[in-house]
Amino acid sequence: MTDEGFEEKLAAYCCRTYGTDGRLEDVRRLSGGASMESWAFAYGGEEFVLRRLPTGLSADDDGLRGVPLDAQADIIELAHAAGVTAPRVRGRLSAEDGLGDGFIMTKAEGETLPHKILGNPDYAEAERKLTGQCARELAAIHRIPLKSLPASLEYFSPAELIRVQQDKYHEIGGQIPIYDAVFHWLNRNAPDASDKYLVHGDFRMGNLMIDQNGLSAVLDWELARIGDPVQDLAYLCTPSWRFGHYEKVAGGFDSAESFFEAYADASGMAVDPDRFRFWLIYSTLWWGIACMVMGQIWRSHGDRSLERTVIGRRVSEVEIDLLLLLEEILPEDARTPLAWSVPATEIASGETSYGELLTALGEWNSTQVQSGLKGHDKFQSRVAGNALGIARRQAEWGPRFRDAATARLGAIGCDHGQLCAGLSNGDIAITSPAIWDHLRLSALERLSIDQPKYAGLSVALNKWSPS
Repeated sequence: MTDEGFEEKLAAYCCRTYGTDGRLEDVRRLSGGASMESWAFAYGGEEFVLRRLPTGLSADDDGLRGVPLDAQADIIELAHAAGVTAPRVRGRLSAEDGLGDGFIMTKAEGETLPHKILGNPDYAEAERKLTGQCARELAAIHRIPLKSLPASLEYFSPAELIRVQQDKYHEIGGQIPIYDAVFHWLNRNAPDASDKYLVHGDFRMGNLMIDQNGLSAVLDWELARIGDPVQDLAYLCTPSWRFGHYEKVAGGFDSAESFFEAYADASGMAVDPDRFRFWLIYSTLWWGIACMVMGQIWRSHGDRSLERTVIGRRVSEVEIDLLLLLEEILPEDARTPLAWSVPATEIASGETSYGELLTALGEWNSTQVQSGLKGHDKFQSRVAGNALGIARRQAEWGPRFRDAATARLGAIGCDHGQLCAGLSNGDIAITSPAIWDHLRLSALERLSIDQPKYAGLSVALNKWSPS
């Protein structure tokens, strides 16, 4: 849905900006965009994209938009001038336009959905080029002089970034044991604050337009800031941004080593592995906190879109990712096998169960509702299907998982809150076998409910519960 008169106002803006001989056509909401709206449209034979704040949000909401929209447009123009494959900014909205905060760009051609690109034979040649292209784009971004950037861009040291995320986590009321343990690790391993460059902040598959020749546009600059360039490299390698190709650390398309080599060739700067590990673990946790923020925005009535609540449940994906990352630096004796598998679906009898009701709703949504929808509405229906699946698995498996976690904590000798506090301040060590087993089992239980198809779940099961 849009606010009243959206298309009429957009047509009036285009008439004033691009000439009176055009016609507004093919206005459509692009899929995704939980933290920012994107609208494609054509006018006068040209194709454009409008970026604006979602209806119901303001520029100072505590969300994920980061850089003000006007500053985003400034940065995109600077990047384009510096040789970055960024779209051209073609217009900026004002209050008089009645369309909210935003700006308009030339529409880049290609595909952004990772599942349509990675592993697709039609994009095989493009995928082979991505390592070198991404390295060159990032090197070009990092070379943009700081003195040319908008004054609103902020710099936070690694220690300050950790504190910002930890404050958000506590403000929301987070109590996820592995998150608390990772905050403790990050605070003990934060690098120095010497490196200061422009960083894109959200450089990943999904925010890169890809055509058959490779990368055709770097999109979504709302998280740009001044920081450590290695953070951009690590962010692309965050497990959630590998989109099912978990073994290919660099964006789901290549190894980290090949990506490092390409970046060193393009920038003249070698990548320090310890610095990269810090930023990879930080970026993974950052996404977990971002998921919590999404849910909090919905909870506080900032934006009641269904997508925010489903993204809010992705915190358990990050639990698995963090455990796998930390396991790489734990002692060998901590890597013991577990006896666990995803529960089998039970055959119901007697009265209709809550799980069966939710199954029926999901089947109705997928067979009766989605078939009549297109574009963003169809995307939202799929999101609704995901939400129903989560609720069904929680109804069927949640009680037994809760009882199992309570029993494990009883054997350890603390409750959930005490475990979180102890891991956060370092009084409880994750290297304790009972603690490490509980963290892994809890993450497996939660993720099997929230997203059983997440690639990290099968990776974790292969490592921890080998058949």
